[in-house]
Amino acid sequence: MTAVLILLFIGLMAGILSGMVGIGGGIIIVPALVYFASMSQHQAQGTSLAVLLLPVGILAVYNYYTAGYVDIKSALIISITFVAGGFIGSKIAINIDQSTLKKVFGIFMLLLSLKMVFGK
Repeated sequence: MTAVLILLFIGLMAGILSGMVGIGGGIIIVPALVYFASMSQHQAQGTSLAVLLLPVGILAVYNYYTAGYVDIKSALIISITFVAGGFIGSKIAINIDQSTLKKVFGIFMLLLSLKMVFGK
């Protein structure tokens, strides 16, 4: 029961943050699954992708769309290449050992956060 409550909380927080600031999958769900649900880095990344497979953000997208904040053309272009990139990236990640993958993920998040905090 505790595991289900943890997963419910992770989903709720990821949804709230996704709706608020456009993040959720990799930045919230993956670390939460690793540290609070005791999943391996590979399991967490695969599970996060499975969550995103379904249209989980449809209501948040609707709100942004009705407010005039969705560029449909850009979203479609990104979606098409995201599918190809996701396939390639998953093939690479599956062949990297757990420790290295966790470090790559952490370094990526660190560099991205520094750029967002100190960049223009």
